[in-house]
Amino acid sequence: MLYFVGLTASTGCKGKNVQIDPEIATSDEALYKLGEENAKKDPEKARLYFRQIIESFPRSFYAQRAKLAIADSYFNKGDEGNMIIASSEYREFISLYPFSPSAPYAQNQIAMTFFKKSLKEGRDQTKTLQALQEFKTVVSKYPLSEEANLAREKIKECEERLAAHNFTIAHYYYTRKSYKASISRLTEILTEYIEFSRMDKVYFYIGDSYFKQKKFDESIPYFTKLITDYPESKLAKKAQDRMMEIDESKKEIKDQTNT
Repeated sequence: MLYFVGLTASTGCKGKNVQIDPEIATSDEALYKLGEENAKKDPEKARLYFRQIIESFPRSFYAQRAKLAIADSYFNKGDEGNMIIASSEYREFISLYPFSPSAPYAQNQIAMTFFKKSLKEGRDQTKTLQALQEFKTVVSKYPLSEEANLAREKIKECEERLAAHNFTIAHYYYTRKSYKASISRLTEILTEYIEFSRMDKVYFYIGDSYFKQKKFDESIPYFTKLITDYPESKLAKKAQDRMMEIDESKKEIKDQTNT
């Protein structure tokens, strides 16, 4: 006698019926092995086996592994729709098994579903922001886990990407002489993304945005910071030239006042 397992796929396509030997149907481990064997070649079929474990053996150790394997099967597809499903499955896993040793992994995978779909600088950064928040959750909830170390590196990548995005917009404003808007974007980098790799440029363009508006006193601290902290930067020489121009302008104003 054979058991039949049927499930309608969540994507809306026709469900599959899988014949299972009764000895296998009564073994969570055997079902899990069948799921593993089909995970790459036929993910939908693999999910049938995994779901059968969850339904028939909800308290089993393999039920936890099966739930995670289902999430991974969607994640591995990589497209937008499957990433959304994967994220939902990982969240369900954490909800069902909050104290599982795999909970940090599931949370990190949630972050990765956003990170892998995030766009380059200059384009919408919603996914990057979402990934950043989810990686921070990994660190805050599971600070001693291996995944927390991985998340910390990804946090740096997300922040670098967000800072680069802001810089691209700020530079655009600068070239259009919208100096106030440029300063606003650049200042956000200074306060939010202090490890940005192009910080010398941030200091220069803030300083120069003030300089272009003839707000010399406001520009001096930024030029000074650039010259002091990034003496090897190509922009350090430009900052020095600006400082000389400021000195000359102040002397001219003083001479005119005295006369």
